[in-house]
Amino acid sequence: MIGIDPQTSAVNDLAVAAPTSERRATDAVPAPALLLGSIVSIQVGASIAVHLFPSIGPVATTFLRLLIASPLLLVAFRRSIDETARRNVGSIVLFGFTIAATNLCFYGAISRIPLGLAVAIEFVGPLGLAAATSRKPLDFAWIGLAAIGLGLLTPEIGSTLDPLGVGLALAAGAGWAGIVVMSRRVGQRVTGNAGLALAMVAGTLFALPVELAVGGLDRLDLGLLGAAAVVAMLSTALPLSLEFEALKRVTPRTYGIFMTLEPVIAAVAGALLLRQGLDSKLVIAIVCVTVASLGVTISDRRAVSDSLGA
Repeated sequence: MIGIDPQTSAVNDLAVAAPTSERRATDAVPAPALLLGSIVSIQVGASIAVHLFPSIGPVATTFLRLLIASPLLLVAFRRSIDETARRNVGSIVLFGFTIAATNLCFYGAISRIPLGLAVAIEFVGPLGLAAATSRKPLDFAWIGLAAIGLGLLTPEIGSTLDPLGVGLALAAGAGWAGIVVMSRRVGQRVTGNAGLALAMVAGTLFALPVELAVGGLDRLDLGLLGAAAVVAMLSTALPLSLEFEALKRVTPRTYGIFMTLEPVIAAVAGALLLRQGLDSKLVIAIVCVTVASLGVTISDRRAVSDSLGA
């Protein structure tokens, strides 16, 4: 779920942390395949997380994901931690809170509604951010298309769709928009991706009292812990690594276009790994959001200028 802001990513940090043989292996893989692999990894990780919910619940699963992923990121980005991190500790802490809240809401959502639908609804956050920062009528038309798609779901809420799950997906979308804003701010002020690594630590600390209040870790065993480690790897460490490598070779615009595939791939992962069926209305809603996201990305002039300067 947590992606990389292509304007603030520090590919050199990961290049230093990764073994030379591993870098050579990824160099042989086309950049689009790396991006597709990142998206698939995230959604497979989310599908595995859903299987943990009956045993330990979504809150404990979220906490374990953050707890396991944090030291991995600290090791990867340790060389970039410097004075800029101390000077911007407030922004890093706020970033961490946003990461924790977004992940708690998202895992809460996919424990109640289909994965593909939750990801589609979550995209409302970045789309709303695009509308708030744009003055182009075309962007608002794309937002309208997404709204039409999600409007089809209104009769399903309360019957086939859990209203709390829909609400949590919307909250995760708002959090995602906050992550976009905060990742840019922190990335511009803090060297490399030290801000992201430290924010993950802060997010773990924020999730801890929620976990203590809700519980779930008391039912943890070695098998569940191993599955949680796989979730952390697939949902955070591996996709970040793949995206960093891909961003060396593609423009931010191309990256954004590939990210619009997330709702579709999430729906496929949900169908294959979780046996979640989607009726025609849910499929249309996902398609509308995906097309709207693609349209906003392609028509974004800032992305075009970034591509020319990349």
